[in-house]
Amino acid sequence: MRSRLLHARLWLERNGLYPTGKLAFVTLYFLGLDVFLYAVEKLLEAVKPAYASALSGWTLFLTFVVVFLLCVLAARWSASRLLWRLRNRLIVTYVFIGVIPALLLVLFAGLAFYLFSGQLATYIVTSRLDSELKRLHAMNESTTNQIVATLDSKGDTTNLQNLFRSTNGSQLYVWSDSNLLFATPSNITQISPPPPALLKAESGAIVRDGTNLFARSATRTSSTRGTLTVVTSKPLDPHMLAPISENLGALTLEQTMGEREAGCDSRTDTSLKPMFMVGTVPSKQQMLDKQVDFPTCLSVLNWRDGQSSNTAAIDVQTTYSALGNHLFSAPGAFAASIEFFLIIVAAVLGAIVVAALYIGTRLTRSITGVVANIYLATTHINRGDFSHRIPIRSKDQLAALAGSFNMMTESIEKLILEQEEKQRLQNEINIAQEVQAQLFPQHITQLPSLEVHGFCRPARSVSGDYYDFVPLGHESVMLAVGDVSGKGISAALLMATIHSAVRAYSMEGIPALRQVQIVAGGPRLVEQYDTVLPGAEVSPGTLLSLLNHQLVHTTPMEKYATMFLGLYDGRGRSLTYSNAGHLPPLLLSESGNIRRLECGGTVVGLFDNLSFDEATVHLRPGEIFLAYSDGVTEPENDFGEFGEQRLIELVHENRDLSLERISEIVTAAVDDWIGGAEQPDDVTLVLARAR
Repeated sequence: MRSRLLHARLWLERNGLYPTGKLAFVTLYFLGLDVFLYAVEKLLEAVKPAYASALSGWTLFLTFVVVFLLCVLAARWSASRLLWRLRNRLIVTYVFIGVIPALLLVLFAGLAFYLFSGQLATYIVTSRLDSELKRLHAMNESTTNQIVATLDSKGDTTNLQNLFRSTNGSQLYVWSDSNLLFATPSNITQISPPPPALLKAESGAIVRDGTNLFARSATRTSSTRGTLTVVTSKPLDPHMLAPISENLGALTLEQTMGEREAGCDSRTDTSLKPMFMVGTVPSKQQMLDKQVDFPTCLSVLNWRDGQSSNTAAIDVQTTYSALGNHLFSAPGAFAASIEFFLIIVAAVLGAIVVAALYIGTRLTRSITGVVANIYLATTHINRGDFSHRIPIRSKDQLAALAGSFNMMTESIEKLILEQEEKQRLQNEINIAQEVQAQLFPQHITQLPSLEVHGFCRPARSVSGDYYDFVPLGHESVMLAVGDVSGKGISAALLMATIHSAVRAYSMEGIPALRQVQIVAGGPRLVEQYDTVLPGAEVSPGTLLSLLNHQLVHTTPMEKYATMFLGLYDGRGRSLTYSNAGHLPPLLLSESGNIRRLECGGTVVGLFDNLSFDEATVHLRPGEIFLAYSDGVTEPENDFGEFGEQRLIELVHENRDLSLERISEIVTAAVDDWIGGAEQPDDVTLVLARAR
């Protein structure tokens, strides 16, 4: 069970469905509370139905809150998944920036076009209706003039009835003052005199008389019979509206059934009822040809009180093509040019839209393509493949970004290779350091009459300084101190060569050489020894000559070394030495006297066929032998060099301490003198004290 829950949690986390934010936990809290209240409500239905009904409202409210929060979380989750890709983000951005405003503009334009079409349709209807009213008013004025002329000439109304017996479907009413003279046709319903509002109208008007609508026109004038009032009336019926709907569409007359005022919108005001419909809706000419259904109010004059009201309306049903025919029928031949121009403009605008979509798509692909390539490149780098490069096919900022990324990966690849090479070299240096550390004396054999100690600290990983104690029996030891030119690996290799040569010549003996010219000691050395020169009997000067000859022929010309060799014989407490250009070692007596060991010659490794002088000194008990490299005396700070004198004073002040302790004091003083600066050279110190 626990493993299933763990797998379910991992699946939810992998798909981003596991709740992690505050909103998710709040949603879970409300969901749990809603489920709890729903369970309580179901339990209370069997015990206390009144309590259950009281909880139902809270349950419904919590359900609404939970659904709302779940919708918000679903929107966030969908957005995080949908908007992860840059292309989707750009698409959504384009939708909000371009598509939605364009759709709103199109919707607004469509709504405006629909309203314009509806207004045009109603304008055509009202203009035709106004034309009918004006025609009716003109006919009424003509009739009035004829009636006045007849009455003034003959004064008999019988001829008037015969004259206006045929009225072409219209109704005629004539009053003299307030008395009705006659009405035609004779079977029409009698009406009261017209209200003043109709007499003031410059043309006819739509009037409501009872429950019926009429188009009426009234004219008042003076005659010999008094004040004449003439009213011409036509019922607003299908016969009157049929010509109005010609070539337009279907017209539906709507009016209120009672005599109270009503609104003009038949869609929202149910008091307007359709009375009849004339005409038919034109057929659609094309796919975009849509039907237009638009109402227009009619201003109706109440015949009884003369008040205007909106108790009637005409609903127009037509199409865009029918309206277009009416719209472009007036300009005549120029209409075809206008229509052609509009088609050309629409085609150009459509081409611009298509070009804009194509350019936008290409630009989007160029952006998302580079980003996708960069993301793919990062996956290669994450796997350690720094050889992957992004293809560049353009010359823009994104291409420059891809080029910078390629340069970065190339630099990283080079740095990794350099780091690997550096690590390899460092490993080799570490090995060389370990090997060199083995070359220095590991176990120093102390003589009964001489105590010795040596110390070397490289300025770098390996050292070019050299010191050694070569035991030559129970009472003899070879002291060697050297400094190879340069630093680093090359100096360390030369130091190893010198170490091997000194050890070989000191301990294994020197072969008797047949060719006199390659031996630095000359014929004297060959005459002295027949076959082998025993190592214990080799003098320091002879050994330096042989070492110089070997270095001259096996090393570059710029490589050389300073060397001090001293052979100590404990039986006579004597030190036979030869100094090849090294800083002169010192013999420090207990009284403070100093003897410098300077006898010898120049450095080894530069010139061939050199001989080195020797000297012998005797060591008194308590006297200290001090040899050092230039890394001890030459370090500088603001006060100058450390110097030989300061070294002598330190050794003299601490001469009673152990040699190892004296070495530590000297090196600590050198470190303090250097301070935080880098150690300039190898520090080597060799101490010996006669017992």
